[in-house]
Amino acid sequence: MQIIIKATDEIFSTWTSKFKVGEHDFIQYHSTTASLPEGDLFIDTCFEEEGPAFLSVTSAMVLVNAVITPTITMPENFARYNGWRGFFDQPKLEIAGNAYAINKIIEHLTKAGIETVVSPDEIGMISPRVVSMIINEAYFALAENISSKEEINTAMKLGTNYPYGPFEWCELIGFQKVSTLLQSLAKTNERYSLAPAFQII
Repeated sequence: MQIIIKATDEIFSTWTSKFKVGEHDFIQYHSTTASLPEGDLFIDTCFEEEGPAFLSVTSAMVLVNAVITPTITMPENFARYNGWRGFFDQPKLEIAGNAYAINKIIEHLTKAGIETVVSPDEIGMISPRVVSMIINEAYFALAENISSKEEINTAMKLGTNYPYGPFEWCELIGFQKVSTLLQSLAKTNERYSLAPAFQII
């Protein structure tokens, strides 16, 4: 299987190390590449930061790092995955999309030895939505002087066995990504409204 990946050197290396089974050819794609190579699977790790790189691909499946962008705005052969820092190194890859794309993507990833979890095709998927809400709640607690950032981080790691505390998660993911997701969700449900302490970051 030939896999075309648009990514930084670090993310490209991480992606290729995930493929454990069989023989696969990997090509790192750059925006400056003269022409788009042929491939069986295209992976765009920079989709939400830099815009789509593989819109011209129609005969192969495209997997894009898009937690916030809804699938309905994408071509039928596109599916989304959660590539946020702190999630991507988990054993299973969280994906979402239309039934056609999901079935094809799972087929490719299974051949490559990558396990998946199919999320409802909603903005934020499952893990980013839940963790973003925990981060937001931590900022409410901070503003109410319940505890310090360090103590809240420690309490969450010890009490829930999370790999990171909420403020550590936020720094790892990026304040802007968490904020954008919460604001997108708050458009239809006010419970996602940003904590005042979060808004002033």
